[in-house]
Amino acid sequence: MRFLRLPFILLVTGVLGLSGCSMHQPVALYQLDSGAPEQPSQSAGMAVVLGPVSVADYLQRETFLQRQADGSLVAATDGRWAGSLSSDIDQLLVRQLAWRLDSQRVVLAPASTGFSPDVQVLLSITRLDSGSNQPAILDAQWRVLDRRGHVRDNRIVHLQQEHQGTEASQVQAQGQLLQKLAEQLSAAVKLLANQPAVVEETPKKPAAPVQVRKEPEKSKIPMAAPIRTEMEVYRF
Repeated sequence: MRFLRLPFILLVTGVLGLSGCSMHQPVALYQLDSGAPEQPSQSAGMAVVLGPVSVADYLQRETFLQRQADGSLVAATDGRWAGSLSSDIDQLLVRQLAWRLDSQRVVLAPASTGFSPDVQVLLSITRLDSGSNQPAILDAQWRVLDRRGHVRDNRIVHLQQEHQGTEASQVQAQGQLLQKLAEQLSAAVKLLANQPAVVEETPKKPAAPVQVRKEPEKSKIPMAAPIRTEMEVYRF
């Protein structure tokens, strides 16, 4: 009986090993597709600062979320983001803007000291998700500032992209939505390409105080006046 137990133990161990392998299937890692942006040729193109870029809190995680028909979000069991989704969004938009503006001078905020931007783009992404039966949707708002820091454009956008239902096609659709967003942003930035340069105003000298000529003060001492009396003087 002692020798008959060994094959049974080996059989149980093999079954557990197979079940363990089935439970630890490899998880697919996804990354946003930035398309095929070309390398910008102009090293002295428009100076653009992108950011700060704020991303909704629910997107700042590695979990790949699936939008349901009732609007709820469920974490995917066989896929997740390969790193930071927020960082992927930043890099995708920078590359797209640099290509569409043909400028090597597109940077993320905060810009380095001494970098004087022609345009600054403030961006807020409030939604970027999809589901197996739900289209990919991007909700965002941007503001475009000129050299003086004045708001020249303010827009709220809602973009939608269909897909084939698989997680890979959903990721591709979300990347396409961000590429469309970059296209709209570049069009708004190009409108400020010929804005006048900021001329530093020389400080004006303070006006010299007006001197008022003072008249000499009149003496407050009363003048002596002759005193008349009714007395008569007789001489003999």
